[in-house]
Amino acid sequence: MEQTAKAAEEKTGAHEPEERKYQNRLYVGHKETVGYVLNHWAGGFNVYKFRNRFIYDVLFINFNFLAILDAVGGIWDVINDTIIGVIVDKTRTRWGKFRPYLIGLQIPMTFLSAFYWFMPFIFAGTSDTDLTKFAVYFAFNVITETAGTFTGISATGLLSTITPNPLERTMLITKGQLLAIGSNVPELLMGLLLDLVNNKILGWKLRNLFLGFGLFTNFAAAGACFYYFLHCRERVMQSIERPSILQGLKSILTNKPILLITLSDFLEGFSMHLSMTDYYIDVLGSATLQTIVGIPGGIFTYSGYAAVKPLRKRFSTRFLWIFQDLWNDMCWLGVCGIGIINGNFMKRKVMIPTIMIEECIEMCMYAVGKVIPPELYNEAMDYCEWKNGYRTEAMTGVARGLITKLQRIVNNVVKNLLMSKIGYQQGRAIGTQDYKTKFWLFVFSTGLPVITGSLGVLPKFFYPLTGKKRDQMYEELIARREQIASAVTNATAEELAELGRKQITGDFEHLTDKK
Repeated sequence: MEQTAKAAEEKTGAHEPEERKYQNRLYVGHKETVGYVLNHWAGGFNVYKFRNRFIYDVLFINFNFLAILDAVGGIWDVINDTIIGVIVDKTRTRWGKFRPYLIGLQIPMTFLSAFYWFMPFIFAGTSDTDLTKFAVYFAFNVITETAGTFTGISATGLLSTITPNPLERTMLITKGQLLAIGSNVPELLMGLLLDLVNNKILGWKLRNLFLGFGLFTNFAAAGACFYYFLHCRERVMQSIERPSILQGLKSILTNKPILLITLSDFLEGFSMHLSMTDYYIDVLGSATLQTIVGIPGGIFTYSGYAAVKPLRKRFSTRFLWIFQDLWNDMCWLGVCGIGIINGNFMKRKVMIPTIMIEECIEMCMYAVGKVIPPELYNEAMDYCEWKNGYRTEAMTGVARGLITKLQRIVNNVVKNLLMSKIGYQQGRAIGTQDYKTKFWLFVFSTGLPVITGSLGVLPKFFYPLTGKKRDQMYEELIARREQIASAVTNATAEELAELGRKQITGDFEHLTDKK
């Protein structure tokens, strides 16, 4: 009976072996760990949660203009992604494959980003259809999107190469999520101050409020990122030869884990949603309520991180990936169901305790949802190296995002048109939107996103890297990397070229043979 149970666990991928030889060594030092945590902290140290309010109520960009920007800018995004992905994958420098872009672009992009918050001052008094303002805003988005593609691809690829130990990667992701304390303070304060200004308790101007918070968070986050980029290292070696475009495409088409992850993202991308922040402000009448309802759930958030390690030992990444998805969906469907009964979505006394309970339940699995998806992507990059002999983090990242970005273009266009369709009026006092508008703001931020994106869970059931296959992959990768490192030491130029050819052609059996 015991053997039968073990066999069933192995077949479903629900159980993972507790000890693995390839997880014994740790590579990342103290400074690098601190840098990783600071970088993660910087990712949340902003007020972009209120970006819509900035555009709608301060900068004033017409919804139809925003739809044009999303369509044209999205097409450019797809084009530049493909070009930049090839450039990054072919990069080989003494500083690594990804760090040159992260370090080189950090300072200029920090100062350019500061310009964003000055735009309401530059274009003060203009209407929402002012063409000069829109042209500048359009150019700003194109430039930052292009530079952001370089840094986004590089940041994702860097994590997959910072350590060859998959368990250490998971530990880093967990520490980054858990120890990034205070990263949400600006958005909490911003929500409170927005309420005070909107309710005429403070006589401040919104543009001044956004400028102060925007500049402070921009430079503070940039400093934290720069520290990380300077101290981190890329430890998973790239192939000596640069893979061609065709080889990069091949590595994607033969990478079943990436194909399934991408398909899941694609199907989830059909999820139609509006901002939950807009629901709190325009329906319940307060941005601060979003902070208040999340306070009880914070307790379960941190306890959830403590559970990640034992859950990773007991269950496969596939099982946790699926379970966390279904868990969240059921929570929000419940909120939607309660809200649409008797117009409860407009009643604070009903919705505040309802969402508080939902937050507590959802936060039990929040940590899993933050740790597992990045690790799945890192596993898929290791699978590429195992199967092909070379890594194509950049091209894979581009291909993974290509379909979903095309889809996002359509969704963003529809979203802006949808805001207009449901009767949303820009600049209107909080709580004064029409009943129909409030209803659809609620439904499109709770239940409909779950229903329209529900098919995304199906590909997750076919994710292949579990159990013995995953262990075999890492054991063989570690052995192969050690052989290559030994062969590279004191090798001649001719020998390095031959070694590179064997890597790129997948001649693993004779990978370290010399002529």
